[in-house]
Amino acid sequence: MNAPLWTEAHAPALAELPQPEVRDHLQRTVDEPMNLVLQGPVGVGKTAAVRALAWETHDDPDADLVEINVADFFDRSKKQIADDPRFSHLVDRSMSKREMVKHVFSEAAGYAPITGDYKTILFDNAETIREDFQQALRRVMERHHRTTQFVIATRQPSRLIPPIRSRCFIVPVRKPTTDELRDVLRRIVEREGVDYHPDGLEFVAGYADGNVRRAVMSAQATAVEEGEITMDAAHRTITAVGRDDQLESVLSDARAGAYRDARKTLGSLLDDEGYEGGDLLQALLRVARRGDLDRDELARLHRIAGEVDLDLATGTDDRLHLTHLLTAWGEEVHA
Repeated sequence: MNAPLWTEAHAPALAELPQPEVRDHLQRTVDEPMNLVLQGPVGVGKTAAVRALAWETHDDPDADLVEINVADFFDRSKKQIADDPRFSHLVDRSMSKREMVKHVFSEAAGYAPITGDYKTILFDNAETIREDFQQALRRVMERHHRTTQFVIATRQPSRLIPPIRSRCFIVPVRKPTTDELRDVLRRIVEREGVDYHPDGLEFVAGYADGNVRRAVMSAQATAVEEGEITMDAAHRTITAVGRDDQLESVLSDARAGAYRDARKTLGSLLDDEGYEGGDLLQALLRVARRGDLDRDELARLHRIAGEVDLDLATGTDDRLHLTHLLTAWGEEVHA
């Protein structure tokens, strides 16, 4: 999909967030900024809500909203952190990974806001922050509370230490209803000038099951593939998109070392979806190339895939060789 992503081109303003209670909670903080914890399931729009708030409160949100995805640290090696252009100017390669993480936290909070009286720092996927790093974050919050609004987005608020929770206003972010998602999709497709039928939007919204990103991406995929969004068109497209979701989960599980989950999904693709080993290998590489893997990770995956492709060509066990691909690649990522 070469067109601009609708999730970015049509990022919601604060007044366009699908959950009215979230809009109300965040609107109250526009004139009275405070630290926040946004808690809710994956895909319900927590990050989008923080960005919408920043656009409402900062004259230059690109400068005064700092987004730190915790996975950028805890799922990465020391070298990958040091090589990341977002952090390379903040860290020294002689530092330990622990020192790098703490230094980035402190430096991000320490600089003066570009416009206005304060800046906003978003810590996304905060449930993965270890307790010792949370203690470091607590001290950063205490030191810079006058010039920095701290926003923590998490699926598991119980993983946050009490001193952090007590310093934040809690904003629950629930799954949008099918009707709320349908209204989001209608606004976007009308702006895009895409022909649609209400039943098509209803089908896409219901399929997404409260996941805003999935709904918008599925609607865009349908519009690109079919030229319109009807129930039949959406059904045809979403069937293919659903397989790509499974392929992405295989790669993300292997990358995280969750090999049992990766093997389970792999088995479903081979047994239930009817993939042949070679076709599944190519599909995994296609999804990997369009994903968020860095160059080194993608290169390692292709190198191992070349070896596995030869084994698959001999006609031996597809499941065995594809499992080897995922395990070998995952172990190299974490080496």
